[in-house]
Amino acid sequence: MSKHQDISGNTGTKAAYMTGFANHFATEALPGALPEGQNSPQVCAYGLYAEQLSGSPFTAPRGTNARSWLYRIRPSVQHVGDFSEIALQGWKSAPHVVPHGLPLGPLRWGPVAMPDEPVTFLTGMRTMTTAGDVFSQVGMAAHVYLVNTPMKDEYFWNADGEMLIVPEMGALEIATELGMIFVAPGEIAVIPRGVTIRVAPHGGPSRGYVCESYGAPFTLPERGPIGANCLANARDFQTPVAAYEDRETPSRVIVKWGGAFHATSIGHSPLDVVAWHGNYAPYKYDLRHFSPVGALLFDHPDPSIFTVLTAPSGEVGTANVDFVIFPERWMVAEHSFRPPWYHRNIMSEFMGLIYGRYDAKEEGFVPGGMSLHNCMLPHGPDATAFSKASTTPLAPVRLSDTLAFMFETRLPQQLTEFAAKMPNIDRDYPHCWKGLRKHFDPARRSGIVI
Repeated sequence: MSKHQDISGNTGTKAAYMTGFANHFATEALPGALPEGQNSPQVCAYGLYAEQLSGSPFTAPRGTNARSWLYRIRPSVQHVGDFSEIALQGWKSAPHVVPHGLPLGPLRWGPVAMPDEPVTFLTGMRTMTTAGDVFSQVGMAAHVYLVNTPMKDEYFWNADGEMLIVPEMGALEIATELGMIFVAPGEIAVIPRGVTIRVAPHGGPSRGYVCESYGAPFTLPERGPIGANCLANARDFQTPVAAYEDRETPSRVIVKWGGAFHATSIGHSPLDVVAWHGNYAPYKYDLRHFSPVGALLFDHPDPSIFTVLTAPSGEVGTANVDFVIFPERWMVAEHSFRPPWYHRNIMSEFMGLIYGRYDAKEEGFVPGGMSLHNCMLPHGPDATAFSKASTTPLAPVRLSDTLAFMFETRLPQQLTEFAAKMPNIDRDYPHCWKGLRKHFDPARRSGIVI
């Protein structure tokens, strides 16, 4: 159980967490706020209201049934009123197919510049790609967020999907209905569908990536023969403890629903949950806790071995979205080409770099940058990386100070106009493979001449 935390400020707030993933949590900011033995007693302690937040159908199997009971100052029916539709021009939802004019091919961008004008987590969202259909709850969108101003008496919840937030520059303080989350580069935060939040930058502007998944919630991938340990371990995921605001102040609530944004005014903070229990809650994870598994003798494993979280689809073994990282690790394989091999893939891959260098693209792919390799478009190491990997002595090498990630989906990712017209799009990106020359020699069975 937790003690009361004041989350009314936008800066300098200390967050506290419980550990575990997909477990049943119980936390209260006032002693005795959680009822004993039943979820909805005739009268709740402290004059609170009981409310269930469900992230799955009521009849979902036990293993996928997601819900939390919230004990709050006011029920959330008082968070809705006369909604009016508003525009957030930078945030797009699938289906979103525009005639952007770019030819088919691999794409790469430099970092998105922080604007001079004030932008919040909402007004600073810039969609790069969309896939699927938000109305049928299939697919995803890949965004870049830019934040230099806190949301002031403004709150947001997303009915369209779950948001996986990946900071690249600067930290974020995310005040949620269920408690505070502080997330910095090297960490991620996941905000489930429907959970109300207020976001502020911490210590300066913040930039990063968001995967908005329209489908099933993210969960840990099955390990198969790997067994019970390694990859992302459940104990390292952190869920916030209960913390509430009891503030009477004019506020605005913004809802994303069906790809559109709707706003209403209320007279109090909606972050008023004094206690909660259940398994439907926001969480964070330090990516440096990920325990990589790789080839210890020869060859190069599939990138799926680096999956942190997966959002399943209705097809076994095929994800709506996979979240994959390429962290610091040892490379030890003998007689092997160690970087990622050349490949064509049914999945569409949106990549970003959080810090350091990526071993298959040591030049041109920079922190804050992005690349897109869509369904069945070939990609792999550039000419420099191929030459280096083909000639370097294969002693054990530690890849240090590097962290890249991938949002991967079975669906083709469509470019937005913003992505197509970014001034720092790398129009020479496909040329990075032009230096790959022909080495074939029917008279030479082994080796190549670089």
